[in-house]
Amino acid sequence: MKGYILKRLLSLIPVLMVVSVVVFLIIHMTPGDPASVILGPDARPSEVAELREQLGLNLPLYQQFANWFIGIVQGDLGYSYFMSESVLEAFVSHLGPTFSLAVLAQVFAIVLAIPLGVIAARRRGSIVDQSFMGFSLVGISVPSFLLGLFLILLFAVELKWLPVAGYKPLSNGLFLHLRYLVLPAIALGAMQAALIARMTRSSMLDILNANYIKTARSKGVKEKMIVYKHALRNAFIPILTVIGQTFGTLVAGAAVVETVFNIPGIGQLIVNSVERRDFAVIQGTILLVATSYVMINLFIDLLYGVIDPRVRLSRK
Repeated sequence: MKGYILKRLLSLIPVLMVVSVVVFLIIHMTPGDPASVILGPDARPSEVAELREQLGLNLPLYQQFANWFIGIVQGDLGYSYFMSESVLEAFVSHLGPTFSLAVLAQVFAIVLAIPLGVIAARRRGSIVDQSFMGFSLVGISVPSFLLGLFLILLFAVELKWLPVAGYKPLSNGLFLHLRYLVLPAIALGAMQAALIARMTRSSMLDILNANYIKTARSKGVKEKMIVYKHALRNAFIPILTVIGQTFGTLVAGAAVVETVFNIPGIGQLIVNSVERRDFAVIQGTILLVATSYVMINLFIDLLYGVIDPRVRLSRK
């Protein structure tokens, strides 16, 4: 197992190198000059040229990338002149809200989706199955920002049960922390819940039609035991894969939701950095997000062996 983990970690290196090259090229090909944004519209051309030289923006593109990549190897992701702090400090300071939102959205998606998927599979073709899958189709189709606006209108404006927007850290109390995150978590997790529910139903249908399930039924094993102990466990690997992939995409999807609900997370940091052409923050943050996504998928991959020992044996 240690050898497998080491092999997977080493395989991350070329992936992250490709990500760093693509991110760097896309950002530097985007119109806009950070030096002009920093100094403002009234700055003289000589002042802009001097600042560009200080920032290294006048160097050839390959040299800029080499300097940035050497900094990454040394643990330096760059410095934001807009925020007057390092990229790593900016990322860490905005990580808490995004992590809390992503975890709560994923918990909401899992708690809602897996039971619905199991029930739909058990009642295949019934009105319950069709209704659940219809709702899941709606969940996939409705954008998170639009659902967020509907939730604000209903629960915050009309019913006044929850705050319209904003964020309170966990240090202010768990209840207040969750109260500000409920609506954005539902808006962000609805699409994930729909995907997980559909995968749960599909996987459960494959397992429930297997021969060993039919044998268990013929021996008089209780239906609940068959569904939840045997079928769900064997169907959980593809479900776990979807859970891992959706959790990784929550950070990327959080940008819109955080903007709608005014949450100071990673998504809002990226959006603000794009608006002011803060190259260092954009490059470093996207690279860290990509690293987190890859590490989450590695962790999910390692969980396969816990759920199904046959996966563990196949790696030896």
